[in-house]
Amino acid sequence: MDLLDVWPLFRLRLLTPRLELRPIRDEDLPGLAEAALAGVHDSDRMPFAGPWTEAPAEQLVPDMARYFWSQRAALRPDDWTVLFAVLEDGVPIGVQDLRATDFGALRTVSSGSWLTRSRQGFGLGTEMRAALLAFAFDHLGAEVAESGVFDWNVRSLGVSAKLGYRENGRRRVTPKPGVVETEMMLRIEPAWFVRPDWTLGVEGAAEARAALIA
Repeated sequence: MDLLDVWPLFRLRLLTPRLELRPIRDEDLPGLAEAALAGVHDSDRMPFAGPWTEAPAEQLVPDMARYFWSQRAALRPDDWTVLFAVLEDGVPIGVQDLRATDFGALRTVSSGSWLTRSRQGFGLGTEMRAALLAFAFDHLGAEVAESGVFDWNVRSLGVSAKLGYRENGRRRVTPKPGVVETEMMLRIEPAWFVRPDWTLGVEGAAEARAALIA
């Protein structure tokens, strides 16, 4: 046996014209840590639900590793978070996640992502989210995909609009003490999905379905 026999979900690969998305492996951790430490967003505003990027390097790096391991260990059919390493030319440049609770009944997924700053502005954020949606709708049978973004985050809202998301309400949240933001809730269904002009390559779809769907 090898690692792919022990954890068959590692066989999953999503391939776009410029990117590979695969469930995070331990070998990806150093590159992802470097990508995060290189900077993910401007320092004046926090775009995430929790201020993880503000931690000092000596805390951020082990915290990332613990979080990635914890989500892998907690994965169960119909109740899971899959964290994908996003690789460009084999180099980790960010993370795209896919989450579901009671997936067999609800057929609903949600997602979030981050991308190292040096690779922002080239359409890669749109490409990696499009890959995730195509996989969720076409290979897992998802009927709804949800996301959330603070109302000032024009770049992330632009990605969502390009792909066909629609607003589905707003709520007030506190990403860190003393800060209140308005989060826009977004929703997309297969019929609304503005598909890219390329076809997603998928390896390991059968192993993914066996791991994620009861």
